[in-house]
Amino acid sequence: MRGLGTGISAEAVAALLERVRAGDARAVARAISVVEDDAAGAAEVLSACFPHTGDSLRIGVTGSPGAGKSTLVDRLARSCREREETVGVLAVDPTSPFTGGAILGDRIRMAERLSDPGVYVRSMATRGALGGLAQTTADAVTVLEASGKQKVLIETVGVGQDEVDIVRLADVTVVVLVPGMGDDVQSIKAGIMEIADIFVINKADREGADRVEKEVRAMQSLASRHSGDEEWVPPMVKTVATTGQGIKELMATIDEMQEWLSEGDRLAARRRRYWRERIVEMMRTALLREVRQHGFSQNEIEEYAALVVERREDPYRLVPRLIAERFAVMEEGS
Repeated sequence: MRGLGTGISAEAVAALLERVRAGDARAVARAISVVEDDAAGAAEVLSACFPHTGDSLRIGVTGSPGAGKSTLVDRLARSCREREETVGVLAVDPTSPFTGGAILGDRIRMAERLSDPGVYVRSMATRGALGGLAQTTADAVTVLEASGKQKVLIETVGVGQDEVDIVRLADVTVVVLVPGMGDDVQSIKAGIMEIADIFVINKADREGADRVEKEVRAMQSLASRHSGDEEWVPPMVKTVATTGQGIKELMATIDEMQEWLSEGDRLAARRRRYWRERIVEMMRTALLREVRQHGFSQNEIEEYAALVVERREDPYRLVPRLIAERFAVMEEGS
């Protein structure tokens, strides 16, 4: 994210924000592209959007590849529109090895929704980021919230055992399991018991759905609770997303959790935890940018690497020394 005051006028930011606030799909697309590409003016756009955020419910949908997450998200978006709620959808896809962009399968599947002005759908490439999300997913959510979307659905790329970043960004995390793919065992290994607010057993018309439910319930009975009786116990909902079966029950469960979060300080507490980690992440990104801008050439890095290999430098002492020296030079020149 670039610093304020670079590359874009205040008038241009104000004009773009006005269109974003009006729900103009082209303006939303442009704003997300600016922040996703870290283009000139990204920080100004996000700063302008930020005061208009905080009212949307962020719903994360995660699970293994092939669990039917995209179809489920499509059904959830349709259900929200039936209730006249506006919806933003961010589908995080694997990066194309040829273009570096997202594979747009989710937008193809949601083509019916793209003509609805109350829905905005965007695919984002992971661009090598781990954790199931793209690095700028949170920034794109900021733009969607500023555009007035009441629900923001965030679909992760198919996740593995430690790719659970969605739990930090989302207010409600939906973990999608499916019978016949080993999810009943793998979910326990992956620590999904800790990140799920709602379990969805999708493709519940398949053999083995009851077994998945029993094993997850058994794990829930063994899981320790640290917050007493008021702790949210993740419910399970069976769905067949291709037919819409169970979607009404899933929406009702999401509503129930939203109501639970609204009591006391629960939602604010979740968002404080998110911003604690997000601020550290932003600091790390800003520091890395400064190092790149005022840092070392590739030739210098090669020389240091050779010194380490030759045992003429200790990398654990070299790196702190180089950073201290470089930041001292940066401070002198500022």
